[in-house]
Amino acid sequence: MEETPAIKLSGITKWYGSVQAVCSVNLDIRQGEFFSLLGPSGCGKTTTLRVIAGLESPTAGRVYLEGEDVTDVPPYRRNVNTVFQDYALFPHMTVEENIYFPLRMRKISRVEARPMIQEALALVNMSGFEKRYPHQLSGGQRQRIALARALVNRPKALLLDEPLGALDFKLRVAMQKVLKDIQRNVRITFVYVTHDQTEAITMSDRICVMKDGLIHQVGTSEEIYNSPSSIFVAGFIGDMNFMEGVVTERHGDEVVVDVNGFIIRSGRPMGNFVVGEKVMVCVRPEKICAQDVCNLEDMQRFDNRFQAVITRIVFRGNDYEITVGLGEASMRLIESASDFKGENEGDSLYVGFLKEDVLLYPLQAEEEKTHEQLD
Repeated sequence: MEETPAIKLSGITKWYGSVQAVCSVNLDIRQGEFFSLLGPSGCGKTTTLRVIAGLESPTAGRVYLEGEDVTDVPPYRRNVNTVFQDYALFPHMTVEENIYFPLRMRKISRVEARPMIQEALALVNMSGFEKRYPHQLSGGQRQRIALARALVNRPKALLLDEPLGALDFKLRVAMQKVLKDIQRNVRITFVYVTHDQTEAITMSDRICVMKDGLIHQVGTSEEIYNSPSSIFVAGFIGDMNFMEGVVTERHGDEVVVDVNGFIIRSGRPMGNFVVGEKVMVCVRPEKICAQDVCNLEDMQRFDNRFQAVITRIVFRGNDYEITVGLGEASMRLIESASDFKGENEGDSLYVGFLKEDVLLYPLQAEEEKTHEQLD
């Protein structure tokens, strides 16, 4: 028998006056998974989270928690807790009092609550900070206390609205590991809102990519990165080369495309293309290999190989991003700092990549998807 989802959204739509923030969202979030809502600002991810929490009422659709319809149940009666970017700690309360607050609301005595508070502090590695006030803590420490307060009564799900957005880069990376470790330890369903693709990819069991209130793809990090369902997802997740072209041939799963006079073969067409159709050719920079013009032996294994001219070189610490020109088009490739051969702008080199690494999309896919779901 299939397990009942921890959270189920059925046809969730939300209007704010004449603005549609969320459009017919259907989601099943599994028990105990780390699930991320990912997308640019204004895509509807925070609205979706607030609907789950009960902080917003959907214009249409239903919300289910462990199979129970809670659409009309107020937030305080839903067994979920929310952590916000600004932490929302009470400044006049100590750490212990902040964590005790939700237990006090449930009429749990301080004596009974003390071991629960200690367990929550240990979970976020903040034991010994009970008597401090929020202003005496760093940003990362305040975030840990906010997590401890949200977890102390062991909710069925924890909802996190860009909780690391106010932290600096290094602390944010460190807290990503802390969050994932906590989630694994407590085995509670986490629903995480973020616009940071790297954050979502490294932390999530599954990701829901949203744009303009619509779901574009739901899948694991590997599925979304390696097999993006649309041009938008391909560009939003990771780095991608985009080149417009025209289909000249099709042989089974292989499609041949003309890009400014350069012939590119794709073994992964994301559609049923016909000769003459305009398409978008997509190749990840790390899938492209480069070779000095004096040594072509390595290039023979690639279905696509061209002589190109370097137009730009950017040093990025661990690697170099090299841009080459293909007629009016251009491609970026990544070369590790240890393998960099000292090329210069204006040098010629050969670039090659496999047809299996070339994704092909119809140019009108995004517009058609939007109209189809909004009609």
